[in-house]
Amino acid sequence: MRNEGIGSWPARRARRTPHHPALHHEGATTSYAELHTRTAQLARALRESGVRRGDRIAYLGPNHPAFLETFFAAGTLGAVFVPLNTRLAVPELAHQLTDSGAGTLVHAPAHAETAETLRGAAPTLRNVVEVGPDYEELIASGSSEALDEAVTGDDICLIMYTSGTTGRPKGAMLTHANLTWNALNVLVDADLTATATALVTAPLFHTAGLNMLTLPVLLKGGTCVLVESFDPAAALALVERHRVTAMFGVPTMYEQMARQPRWSSADLSTLTVLMCGGAPVPQPLIATYAERGLAFQQGYGMTEAAPGVLYLDAAHAVGKAGSAGVPHFFTDVRVVRPDLTGTDTGEVGEILVRGPHVMPGYWGLPQESAAVFANGWLRTGDAAHRDADGYVTIADRLKDMIISGGENIYPAEVESALLTHPDVVECAVIGVPDEKWGEVPRAVVVTRAGTAPDPEELLASLAGRLAKYKIPKSVAIAAELPRTASGKLLKPALRRRYGHPNHP
Repeated sequence: MRNEGIGSWPARRARRTPHHPALHHEGATTSYAELHTRTAQLARALRESGVRRGDRIAYLGPNHPAFLETFFAAGTLGAVFVPLNTRLAVPELAHQLTDSGAGTLVHAPAHAETAETLRGAAPTLRNVVEVGPDYEELIASGSSEALDEAVTGDDICLIMYTSGTTGRPKGAMLTHANLTWNALNVLVDADLTATATALVTAPLFHTAGLNMLTLPVLLKGGTCVLVESFDPAAALALVERHRVTAMFGVPTMYEQMARQPRWSSADLSTLTVLMCGGAPVPQPLIATYAERGLAFQQGYGMTEAAPGVLYLDAAHAVGKAGSAGVPHFFTDVRVVRPDLTGTDTGEVGEILVRGPHVMPGYWGLPQESAAVFANGWLRTGDAAHRDADGYVTIADRLKDMIISGGENIYPAEVESALLTHPDVVECAVIGVPDEKWGEVPRAVVVTRAGTAPDPEELLASLAGRLAKYKIPKSVAIAAELPRTASGKLLKPALRRRYGHPNHP
């Protein structure tokens, strides 16, 4: 087999555990043998429709077996897979299709109207296939004889667009080796086993859902339960029904599960790997899950690193709470000053990352690619500090730092403290102009339904826990916080709305 890439995984797994279930979706089960056969036939059919090595194949739709079949088929062909975020508007999707030069689009039936619009909006698009009868007919038309395309680890496997909190999203090029090494990091550090059953509720078009959970589980030979959208009550039921052992979520998802009426009685005894990313897990949530005998495995990552960088295992979830952990097994991390010299213990600096899972660059952007690397290290733009044991705590995005009277304030630290208040569901801290101090922090807070906490009481709760200069000088109550389509907080939008000195 000349294919050393991810496209060969279904074939390699099928020869070891052909009858073991690879995927569950809406009552249907796909074995590894079936996944291999369908992937091989789809790859053949795509080849016959004109797709060649290096061509880009896009997918638009929620979690579904067809997503993974298309992904593996692209890898079998030596083509490049482009997952599209279903929450994006048509112009944003058209930009990503055009920027990547995608010639083929596979889409879910719910996005048929969008796909039709994209036919005219993306000039490179030639083939559009809808999941359903057309997709099944395409698979049936392909020979099951395996293609033996030579694919190496250095070939580009995936173009995954970053959220783009500033400017247009950039396409991170991830190679077959990048994704494989990231999966190995997860298998080493998260202790996933061949008997793992993963509940995949996080979108596969995001790096965490695909690369931190689904691909490691499939590499190991476990089973993925694909869910098209997250529902906290349904998630508890699925954990019980499928005896789920692993899942990934952001803190808000785990918070919603814990608020369900059945939370205390649901059988969660099989859950051993609870991955959480996107933000630090608030202490009250850690305690709530600990009462059920469950410990979080937190981490820090970015699309450009495929994405795992730091990992905090369950054994240190409480003792090192607030930390993002230590570097993954095959990952190197530095925390540096602006001149790239290493910081001292406790000193805040920028995180640099190096490892076989780090992207070679951004698609079609050589200057931006060069700018994001320093002496072979990926510059994350995130500020952090290490403790004496080497555990790294994320301070904030460097550009979000507030300078008040010459003191540096990292909003994430203040936000983490505010989130321990029982009435605070979400919060964000921004800087607002101040005549005396230059700028001072302001908290924008989303409160728990049915509560109306006094802003002064909220701020008073921080006294003694944070330095006085870090405590916000004002509070704005919001119904929700503005976010990108991928769920990242939009600080620029917050500043425009709440950043005036006289508001609130």
